[in-house]
Amino acid sequence: MVDRTVAVLAGGLSHERDVSLRSGRRLSAALKSEGFGIEEWDTDAGLLERLRTQRPDAVVVALHGGEGENGSVQTVLEMLGVPFVGTGSQGCRRAWDKPTAKALLQNAGFVTPGWVVLPHSTFRELGAQAVLDAMVERLGLPLILKPDQGGSALGTQVVREAAELPAAMVGCFAYGDTVLAERFVDGVEVAVTVIEGENGPEALPAVEIVPESGVYDYTARYTAGLTDFFTPARLDDAAAKAVAELAVAAHRVLGLRDISRTDAVVTADGTVHFLEVNPSPGLTETSTVPMAIEAAGKSLGAVFGELIGQAITR
Repeated sequence: MVDRTVAVLAGGLSHERDVSLRSGRRLSAALKSEGFGIEEWDTDAGLLERLRTQRPDAVVVALHGGEGENGSVQTVLEMLGVPFVGTGSQGCRRAWDKPTAKALLQNAGFVTPGWVVLPHSTFRELGAQAVLDAMVERLGLPLILKPDQGGSALGTQVVREAAELPAAMVGCFAYGDTVLAERFVDGVEVAVTVIEGENGPEALPAVEIVPESGVYDYTARYTAGLTDFFTPARLDDAAAKAVAELAVAAHRVLGLRDISRTDAVVTADGTVHFLEVNPSPGLTETSTVPMAIEAAGKSLGAVFGELIGQAITR
């Protein structure tokens, strides 16, 4: 393994550039400690030429948002035949589009909060207030609004009163042209990491998320001290088993590969609600994936070292 050169792709031009750079730095350090020769590459106009002329043994995609999760970079790597850790382009596209992921998991028999998807043009053409009234009539309150595509909870807002909706919609549209409005479900919020090994995908211990503000938004995710984490999550055995089964099912149903993170909420009656899945989860100091890996008695470098080996031999 020590003779292999691995390029960690981090940065990019999405709203999540800073988070990606932090993930890339932490992963690079972990892999160097395992003896890998690591190069940290940004994604820019010179990436293709660099991949051709400085072809690494493998690439690890540590990009978040935009081209790093919507399948674009993965398509380029597939075209060039470069081995890479992470989900392929088609699986990324399915996971990146939140309504698609929700529909596929619902069709597979899992529970997900009720939702509607509306582009900005609908509000402009049909009258914003009329559309908002219909939304509340259909889903009720409270609601959670989020861009239909994107990560790190950017643009995500919880709305408890109808009067808050117009401003919340404006904030959400700042990060995308289409809003996913979802019934807000109160319960224990968990993130479940899935690692794919020789025996297939396996769920690691769930991480329970308790944000100080009550909403696990961008600030709560990436500011130390604003969120409490419990690993493993404080769930009974039945609920812990159910969230693990959901995460493995999401990984399989969406056609994900190597590593993924499923977000869910467990209500007081034990029902597990699927929220979304991330095929390129964060690896920062406040991210849940490293917490889950540590709780499983593993190290970040060793886990990704195994995934790199799998990618090269695939």
